[in-house]
Amino acid sequence: MTSNSWADFRTAEPDFADTVRQRFEKYRHHVLATIRKDGSPRVTGLEVEFRLDEPFLGMMPNSRKALDLLRDPRFAVHANPGPDAEMADGDARISGRAVEVTDPAVLARFIEEVVPPQPFHLFRLELTEVMYTGIEGGDTLVIRVWRPGKPLRSFRRGNDEATLAEIS
Repeated sequence: MTSNSWADFRTAEPDFADTVRQRFEKYRHHVLATIRKDGSPRVTGLEVEFRLDEPFLGMMPNSRKALDLLRDPRFAVHANPGPDAEMADGDARISGRAVEVTDPAVLARFIEEVVPPQPFHLFRLELTEVMYTGIEGGDTLVIRVWRPGKPLRSFRRGNDEATLAEIS
């Protein structure tokens, strides 16, 4: 069985995990995509909290995004792109399944560290894909993608190239 926890991601690709985490920690607010009851996308802002060695999503009880995740746990969360169009810090995204945390011990430890408004929903993230895009050399787009059970893949594309080329 392939594990999809942040801890397993960090064990498999520690440098890449640190890069993605630092990108999310650079700004407080990010963008979450969930699936509405009718199947259409919902995009909302939220904070991603890296606590207890993994990322968590906390939200108000019965908020639309919480209800979306309770009904269909698929999500994508995109790191805040920052104040300008330069992408100096790159672009990060985590996709997967959000699992509601109901374990009282985990909730107590989270509350002790974060002190969120009460009551709240707390979701831990099961990863299906972690992606980071950055610019190297001024004009070369580099995309790194990790999926559980697979090696980290990297792709490069310059301004003159029509397709991505995998970096070995």
